[in-house]
Amino acid sequence: MPGENHPRRKPTPAECQVFIIRQPLAEPILLATYHRTTPKSALCDAALSPPATPATPIDFAFRSAVPAATPAAMLSLIFMVLFVHVAIYLVNTIGATTIDSLLWHLYLKLPTSTSRKAREQQHKKQEAVKLKREMNNTSSQDEFAKWAKLRRRHDKSMEEYEAMNKAVSSQKTSFDWAVKIARWLSTTGLKIFLQFWYSKTPVFALPPDWFPYYVEWILSFPRAPIGHVSIQVWSNVCATTIAVVGEILGAVIAQALAPKQQQKQKQEAAAAGPESNWKPEELD
Repeated sequence: MPGENHPRRKPTPAECQVFIIRQPLAEPILLATYHRTTPKSALCDAALSPPATPATPIDFAFRSAVPAATPAAMLSLIFMVLFVHVAIYLVNTIGATTIDSLLWHLYLKLPTSTSRKAREQQHKKQEAVKLKREMNNTSSQDEFAKWAKLRRRHDKSMEEYEAMNKAVSSQKTSFDWAVKIARWLSTTGLKIFLQFWYSKTPVFALPPDWFPYYVEWILSFPRAPIGHVSIQVWSNVCATTIAVVGEILGAVIAQALAPKQQQKQKQEAAAAGPESNWKPEELD
């Protein structure tokens, strides 16, 4: 009845979820939010309160029980997402093939068996090229014995080179796959993991009463508490901002280097002399 006092009772674990109660002519109110790091019993005990209205049949209501994230944790999550998107942008801008090639050359400088095989491969290649040049400079008719000896050495060197080249190519294929997997895990995979694992964690809180409810709901989509920015929204903001800033920096750098390139072209044209400007129709 409207005038009765409803005694508080402890809700069941199934009831300890997200409850949105629409009051007449009022915005939806998020009364409680379940979080993975908060036990259901502690959340329910903290959220118990008298009924929202005496006439409602629900004899308990929830207060906002969102676990407050520390400023240090929020800041670390903000910069982590930002650095991940910076890494993704750099990989897409520089190119995965260029990065793989650079890492392969750096890997060959390490004291490993693969680097030793690669050095032997280069040595055999140089030896085969040298023997081929000597064969071409030797007459197969006047100096047949010397030419035949060089031919045997060249064929043997080529066989050894092809065997080493096959082994190094196999190692390079395995290395490329390992680099691709590590690059995906450290960029796109890490982004997906962060968005899944911290889907209920607020990145930062919005100032109260600054935005209407539907704006707060969009910024908290899909699972962050109302009044906070979700990691999905923050991730999209970072990706868009980095792309725009990258385009602006690229345009500024290109505009700054344009006068130097024009000056270099003028110097090359001046060094070439008037003959570079010669045209066939000038003979007529």
